[in-house]
Amino acid sequence: MLIRMSSLFLRTLREDPADAEVASHKLLVRAGYIRRAAPGIYTWLPLGLRVLAKIERVVRDEMAAAGAQEVHFPALLPREPYEQTGRWTEYGPNLFRLQDRKEADYLLAPTHEEMFTLLVKDLYSSYKDLPVTLYQIQTKYRDEARPRAGLLRGREFIMKDAYSFDIDEAGLDQSYQAQRDAYERIFTRLGLDYVIVTATSGAMGGSRSEEFLSPTAIGEDTFVRSPGGFAANVEAVTTPAPDPLPYDDAPDSMVIDTPDTPTIDTLVAVLNDVAPRDDRPWQASDTLKNVVFALTQPDGTRELLVVGIPGDREVDIKRLQAAVSPAEVEPAGEADFAKHPALVRGYIGPQVIGRAHTRDENAVRYLVDPRVVTGTRWATGANVAGKHVINLVAGRDFIPDGTIEAAEVRAGDPAPDGSGPLELARGIEIGHIFQLGRKYAEALGLKVLDVNGKQTVVTMGSYGIGVSRALAALAEKYHDERGLSWPVHLAPASVHIVATGKDEAVFTTAEELAAQLETADIEVLYDDRKKVSPGVKFADAELLGVPVIVVVGRGLADGNVEVRTRATGQSDNVPVADALQHLQSLVALPSVE
Repeated sequence: MLIRMSSLFLRTLREDPADAEVASHKLLVRAGYIRRAAPGIYTWLPLGLRVLAKIERVVRDEMAAAGAQEVHFPALLPREPYEQTGRWTEYGPNLFRLQDRKEADYLLAPTHEEMFTLLVKDLYSSYKDLPVTLYQIQTKYRDEARPRAGLLRGREFIMKDAYSFDIDEAGLDQSYQAQRDAYERIFTRLGLDYVIVTATSGAMGGSRSEEFLSPTAIGEDTFVRSPGGFAANVEAVTTPAPDPLPYDDAPDSMVIDTPDTPTIDTLVAVLNDVAPRDDRPWQASDTLKNVVFALTQPDGTRELLVVGIPGDREVDIKRLQAAVSPAEVEPAGEADFAKHPALVRGYIGPQVIGRAHTRDENAVRYLVDPRVVTGTRWATGANVAGKHVINLVAGRDFIPDGTIEAAEVRAGDPAPDGSGPLELARGIEIGHIFQLGRKYAEALGLKVLDVNGKQTVVTMGSYGIGVSRALAALAEKYHDERGLSWPVHLAPASVHIVATGKDEAVFTTAEELAAQLETADIEVLYDDRKKVSPGVKFADAELLGVPVIVVVGRGLADGNVEVRTRATGQSDNVPVADALQHLQSLVALPSVE
């Protein structure tokens, strides 16, 4: 295929978009692959669509190889199925809701579990019909509160979602593994580095859950890994809890004056000054920090939650959000504290909170870090301004309502499986697979007759790939300071011919070479613009990122063209007569495809 720059619907930009923070966002907009339509919503332009189509082709190839069949659902869906599964409410403000002229409720699909389930229910009724795996590549919609980073966090995005349907757990295990293997092949073919990590299921539900992350410093997901092979999304990390301690000989708790202690560090300094320990100095990890949050449930119900963590840690909002999902989390505000005068800001202690401790079902819930086990001694707030209590013993002086994984995970923390110290890294989520089990099948009545003729609820798996996000992740990997630099198998064209100068022979030769490449089934982007300077053409060629650039210009006087490899910057003068063969060898080099 031959694409001419003179007629291509394209305008490149020399400056970065004002709202762009990451390289993929900057370059995809500047190179004319996408164009912002609204916050978190983008128009796909011709070059962007060509790359997107090649990514989708890889996905379709591997889905077919894994035995999945493609379908396509509408994006506009009725409310009723989502009411049946509870997700009309659970999705909260992330769901785009609308009404038709008859005031019937609809939504723009954030995901399609319900529709896949109902489709199989409509058509299949026997175990003989199973297993079956269906998938689609479809646009999804989620009302992100803070869309950012271009395609990486948008309100509209393209996703491949697949669903497996099996008669039992053994079948689900096989379907899950087939999709997991297919994902590894997909990301390898695309040329994306990836790490598979244990993850939480969130609003999707189900049991086993794994994410495929592309490691990059700009990624929004933090994950951990250990020397022994443990890997997990930070939200899924569990804290190894110490054994309970005896406290028969623990000293009585005691309230002390602690004025002017706005931070944990200042509190520790005062403790070591006015109430020194006999065994060692007080440390931040000896203090119990109690942080108050407001949880808003999907139905609008609001309640307070106090989270107790060692004072040397901070609350990780993402981990807290995962732990209390589908509720939304925010720090408690002035109005919240006004309704609970017993909570004295800066001096909150567990003595007046917790339903288990106060035996009051209306008390503020109190959940603690798993390290806060029975027998541990703490310095914490005394619920009076300017005062703290020391030697407050868990299990003796206060009883939490339970534990919660909300404290930050640090490099060097022990892996939950004992496989060594954790290291932290960041990544872009490019895939997520779940063993859903029977959640959606039960809610929507998906049953088939088993081998004994009895009605059996089908068990399901769900498997998603962020197709548009994968394109952004590829742009993050394949670029340099001059622009994009696509691998051959994903680029919008394999060869970019740049005709420079005013000599008609230059354009004649460039035209002939473009025709030869097209005949050889090599995709060509030909810059045939006659009133554009060489400098602008060269800048555009580097920005657009086609892997091989051919310059037809001054060297033509000696019978040569210049062939540049975009990724390496290598440049060779090649006789015009040998150009076709030389270019064929370059674009036919072994690739991840």
